[in-house]
Amino acid sequence: MKRGTSRRTLLSLGVAVPILAATGCGRQPGAAGATAWALTGGSEDATRDSFKAWNKSHPDEKITVEWFANDDYKEKIRTAVGSGNAPTLIFGWAGALLADYVKNKHVIDLTEDVEKLSKRLLPSVAAVGQIDGKTYAVPNNQTQPIEMFYNTEVLGKAKAELPKTWDELLDAVDKLKSADVIPIALAGQSVWPELMWIEYLADRIGGPEAFGRVLDGEKGAWSHPDMLDALDKVTELVELGAFGDNYGSVEADAGADTALVYTGKAGMILHGSWVYPDFIKNAPELIKKDGLAYSTFPTVKGGKGDKSNVVGNPANFWSVSSSATETHRNTGTSYLGGDLFDDDHIDSLLAVGAVPPVTGIEDKIGEADNADYLDFTYGLARDAKHFELSWDQALPSKQAQELLENLSKLFLGDVGAEDFANAMDKTL
Repeated sequence: MKRGTSRRTLLSLGVAVPILAATGCGRQPGAAGATAWALTGGSEDATRDSFKAWNKSHPDEKITVEWFANDDYKEKIRTAVGSGNAPTLIFGWAGALLADYVKNKHVIDLTEDVEKLSKRLLPSVAAVGQIDGKTYAVPNNQTQPIEMFYNTEVLGKAKAELPKTWDELLDAVDKLKSADVIPIALAGQSVWPELMWIEYLADRIGGPEAFGRVLDGEKGAWSHPDMLDALDKVTELVELGAFGDNYGSVEADAGADTALVYTGKAGMILHGSWVYPDFIKNAPELIKKDGLAYSTFPTVKGGKGDKSNVVGNPANFWSVSSSATETHRNTGTSYLGGDLFDDDHIDSLLAVGAVPPVTGIEDKIGEADNADYLDFTYGLARDAKHFELSWDQALPSKQAQELLENLSKLFLGDVGAEDFANAMDKTL
């Protein structure tokens, strides 16, 4: 799923904006220095500042950075890693892909190099970059729980309340439809934003065990009653017209989904915390007059999931390519072990509305702009009884692709819950 810097992006395929001279590919034998590929949007400005500070203080160990759109990056990095031409610093989401990198020795063990940093990270986030007790990836930006965002002006005109339960959400959908606005913005063309709905519904109804059965490869896991209930509720939203009529043509990389909310054309959206910096940038007046509200996902009556559970991305991560030269690897590990999440980087993230996944920053959050939102998001990540990684990152790539293809059919109304479950059970 997207996410944050990982999802909200602006540039199209092949359009890279380097801090230094573009390298054109990852490692490139003979390149002048270490390289990194990163994603546009979200906390991009904070990441740029971090590399600029490193390059200024380490003129002999400069890191050249190229910037890409989310979906384009995913295709490019797979090819680069597989061919031994990955950048020195590999941007990722951890999960199944990191496990594959480790299995095939595409990335190096960072345990000793980032020992000091690891002790400062939120434990739930640090654990995502670890495999068999060793650290192969460390977070590089904000923690990214999925949250509900609301345009309070739109809800107010429709006399709809901020929903705390599933039934209240359905009531808000009905009132917003009656007010001739889209109840829930959704980037259906991108597909991955649809995952957020099934991820949260599965957790609220069946708890972590609902998706846990899938991860364990349990036979018939997708056809479990809890999962079918979650799928039925997705179908219910689609049939109610909760996402409007044209969600299948809305694209997340262009920010068209969040734009529907801040321009008043939609009442709410389920999205990652990475979009908050975009709300700040594109709708400052809405933020200033408290027109953007936020909350956790609604509870479902009789559900087994704890209301503190969150889904999303604990963060995005850096790994170091094993195909880089020794000199470039040393530059990469020095950057990760020393300057990542220093005071300046933490302040820079907070300034753009992003929450660093490190401990002991409550005072900094309290002094920052948009402190209420930052504290809310920090609390979600810190206090979650379960932080579930986005399913398209947690599953092996082939299975994840089939999940997205079948999910698109579900949201378009081409298949029902049982058809979806039967198709996905075949992937186990």
